[in-house]
Amino acid sequence: MFVFLLIQTLTAQEKVFTIENCVNTFDLDKKHTTEVGYQYWFADKDFLDGRTLKMSVVEPNKATHAPHKHLEDEFFFILEGSAEFFLDGKTVTVPPYTSLYCPPNIMHGIRNVGDTQLKYLVIKKYNRD
Repeated sequence: MFVFLLIQTLTAQEKVFTIENCVNTFDLDKKHTTEVGYQYWFADKDFLDGRTLKMSVVEPNKATHAPHKHLEDEFFFILEGSAEFFLDGKTVTVPPYTSLYCPPNIMHGIRNVGDTQLKYLVIKKYNRD
């Protein structure tokens, strides 16, 4: 009974969206530093229902992590730089204004193969427990 009431209460407490919490202007002071650059969350998984929007910035000749796979699918959108995209054993080098799709449970990765910073958006929906 307690769990049912808790779920009912959480459902009733829907988030109120306002102009103040629906606009997120990039602020370098709010970035999350990584070993290879930084990340900036425009919408983290708590903002909505697990959907996220993040910008990753990677220094030349580096990658955020080795190729990997996970349950969620995700999109990358290249803003600046030259990216090498690995998907299911194959690679391709792509310029800015290119979108990349990573299906669920498929090995994938992205790395900076240029001489300048690589900036790309990551669009993903995390599964909720």
